[in-house]
Amino acid sequence: MHARRGILVPVTELILKVAASYLLGSVLGSLLIARMTGRGDIRSVGSGNPGSTNALRTQGKLFALGVLVIDLGKGWLATRIVPGLWLPLRPPPSAIHNWLPAACGAAVMLGHIYPLWYGFRGGKAVATFVGAVLGLVPRLVIPVLLTWIGVVLLTGFVGLASMCAAAALPICIAWMGLAWYRPFLAFGVFAAALIVFTHRANIARMYAGREPRARRLWLFGRRAAS
Repeated sequence: MHARRGILVPVTELILKVAASYLLGSVLGSLLIARMTGRGDIRSVGSGNPGSTNALRTQGKLFALGVLVIDLGKGWLATRIVPGLWLPLRPPPSAIHNWLPAACGAAVMLGHIYPLWYGFRGGKAVATFVGAVLGLVPRLVIPVLLTWIGVVLLTGFVGLASMCAAAALPICIAWMGLAWYRPFLAFGVFAAALIVFTHRANIARMYAGREPRARRLWLFGRRAAS
């Protein structure tokens, strides 16, 4: 009986916190702010993506900043706060607990991509990914962001920059000697694959030569231009 409880309680905690992270991810910053300010659905304008990049292009800097804060924040909450929330189950220490932050990080990204509250039609989870990394291993955010900025400046492709930044995470985990901690590495590989998947349309447009480029000064306030 005690052995069974020792397994079931941590598994129950994992399921509850992963579910909570998914529901948290389902709160899309752009649609939440649009509802609060009386604006239309951002998914019907621009690229149709409810992320901060499309928000900047179509709604302006202040709106985009709010979207970025919310989408980053929920990623951080899912990996830093949710795993440590107290539950009345009083679960005993278990190896499953080592996987809680990474599992919650994966769940919050899936919630952003397939949001329950918005018909399972969400965004690409780039900002949420960065927020999750910030909650898991804050120092790894630096190489991820530097990769993103470098690729944008060199190529002008925001989507390519996002994919490269996500791919940089598992590489950095291995290079920094964190590969021994399997949850980190598993999250890095999963997140990179997920970001590539959400950018499959960008890959097709780049291959066809129809992907818009962002001018270098766009990072400092100018709008993207093809």
